[in-house]
Amino acid sequence: MNKIICPVPLNQRPLNEFNSIRNSWIISWPFLKRYIFYIKLTFSWLFFIPICLTICYGSTYLKNNNFELIFISLTASLAFPILILIRQWLSWVYIYKRLNSENIEYEESGWYDGQTWEKPIDWRAKDLLIAQYQIKPVLNHLEVIIVLLLSVIISSILFIHSGMN
Repeated sequence: MNKIICPVPLNQRPLNEFNSIRNSWIISWPFLKRYIFYIKLTFSWLFFIPICLTICYGSTYLKNNNFELIFISLTASLAFPILILIRQWLSWVYIYKRLNSENIEYEESGWYDGQTWEKPIDWRAKDLLIAQYQIKPVLNHLEVIIVLLLSVIISSILFIHSGMN
């Protein structure tokens, strides 16, 4: 039996990193069913609304304008789901690059002794399949949602700015 001796520590192998973050709490949300993913994002947004309302209520101008108070609070509270989405996107981009790479960069004992090990052909094929068919769709989905939420925030800011002048 042909056994490959791999010097890369288990926790630094791309496939193990993929499995690790796929089982993590927030980073794994994009792998859930779409409606569950959207429900979790909506709850994260709803959780942050009272905090933004409290902060915005500190403005004497907004205390007297309920519509603008609520509108600005709803817009500002979108920052929390966007931060969650960006964190997810960054994690999946990192794993995507590690799986697509022909070499594995790893550290044996610390930051000062980085090494590179070339993946065997069968590892590369498996990693490429996972990267292209499991992670790439997640990245595309996250990018669309981030762009959509950012466009909502920008259009809301333009609406607020045009209404206050």
